[in-house]
Amino acid sequence: MFRTGFLVRATHTLLTWVITLTLFLHNTDLRRCEEEGELLLPILFFVVVVLSVLLYFAVSLMDPGFVLSDTLKGSSEEMESMIPEAAPPRLRRCGYCLLQQPMRAKHCQTCKRCVRRFDHHCPWIENCVGERNHRWFIVYLLVQLLALLWALHIALSGVSPSASWETWFRSNGFLLAALGLVGVFSVVVVLLLGCHLYLVSINCTTWEFMSRHRISYLKNCGDEENPFDRGVLCNLLDFFCICRTVVWEKMYQRSSQSSV
Repeated sequence: MFRTGFLVRATHTLLTWVITLTLFLHNTDLRRCEEEGELLLPILFFVVVVLSVLLYFAVSLMDPGFVLSDTLKGSSEEMESMIPEAAPPRLRRCGYCLLQQPMRAKHCQTCKRCVRRFDHHCPWIENCVGERNHRWFIVYLLVQLLALLWALHIALSGVSPSASWETWFRSNGFLLAALGLVGVFSVVVVLLLGCHLYLVSINCTTWEFMSRHRISYLKNCGDEENPFDRGVLCNLLDFFCICRTVVWEKMYQRSSQSSV
């Protein structure tokens, strides 16, 4: 928590609790439920907020799948079994950390490490999203979106009318600020979640989607061809199932003219 990214994590935590405190202190549905002795709604909202914060720190601080050693050394036969038609694999050695990279891995300039099944480096969590934390990143986005939409509804319930614009802004200033922040974050999370769910459904990473023309195992494939795609249901099952290990480097289809 106190390494690189402390300010980003502290800002996220501070904003979360300031907005939550604002919703509890103003005359919103939460406050009215407390006054009437109905504590179920406030407790549930508080639990969702706490869960979103815990997931944020879990995704932010966990190992995203760093390549720690030359795991591919002497594994040519295993690599060939993953590639249709037994084309000779082209093992890549990272020009920065000098480790041999598994297929779909990439060196992150910010973390200064190679990451397996690299998706992207997220500045908001100050960590890479990769093989080990990608599914938890999606879960975090889902919980965060629930908390944000719920907070949006609660903030709207507390905006009260007034006799003049000046009095209205004075009495609702903090709620309007919270409403603006929550609205912006909600749009961002919706876009992020939608993009990631789409990419997960086709077994593609953000890096592969954006840079496929520069990636050796994809640049010779057709525009619509993805050698890792097994179909939407199989892709989602592989991604979200934590009961078994998935070999993300295995290719299931490949153009006869493509090379790896």
